[in-house]
Amino acid sequence: MLAIEHIHQYYGGSHILRDVSLTAKAGQITVLLGRNGVGKTTLLKALMGLVPVREGHISFQGHTITNATPYERARAGIGYVPQGRDIFNRLTVEDNLRMGLATQPASADIPAELFELFPILDQMRNRRGGDLSGGQQQQLAIARALAGKPKLLVLDEPTEGIQPSIIKDIGRVIQRLAARGDMAILLCEQYYDFAEELADQYLVMERGEVIASGPGSEMKAKGIRKLVSI
Repeated sequence: MLAIEHIHQYYGGSHILRDVSLTAKAGQITVLLGRNGVGKTTLLKALMGLVPVREGHISFQGHTITNATPYERARAGIGYVPQGRDIFNRLTVEDNLRMGLATQPASADIPAELFELFPILDQMRNRRGGDLSGGQQQQLAIARALAGKPKLLVLDEPTEGIQPSIIKDIGRVIQRLAARGDMAILLCEQYYDFAEELADQYLVMERGEVIASGPGSEMKAKGIRKLVSI
């Protein structure tokens, strides 16, 4: 579904991403781990076209998107949930979800499945996004990305600042989406237990490089927790 090959990225004179490669397959959850400041968010922004790639290649569903604009990537089927959620605080829940329909035909309705995945959003359709709790806003941000019916869902720190009960709900939704088999999920996460529970594949970054990778089932045996602990 997704192939990132030998990506290099710089901020000024700083070499932020160093020869980073990864793949994400349909029906699987690929987890990207690492401490703060190792380049995880920069990698996701490069994937989404929000920062240019200095060197390397990105392909999605067999097509090169290295130089595509962010909206071209969204139209191609990549859904992005940024760190911090970035919902529209003054818009209602329903209007936030309609913003996610931007890549769909003008007549498209909000998919009913979104309210099955996140029942609280159905109850709060007419409430402003800024009036929701942090966990509810995160659910709204994920639902907004799903409204565009992506083939790749990219999640940047979805558990940040979220209460444990909603973290469990979000984990179940991610597993349900992967189980359908038609969507690849790339999850950037610092909460190790959450990541280990969900990962089909994992990668660990340090100082802009991938220093470990493999099947999620091997994370405990290989002591991956120690690589990402502060």
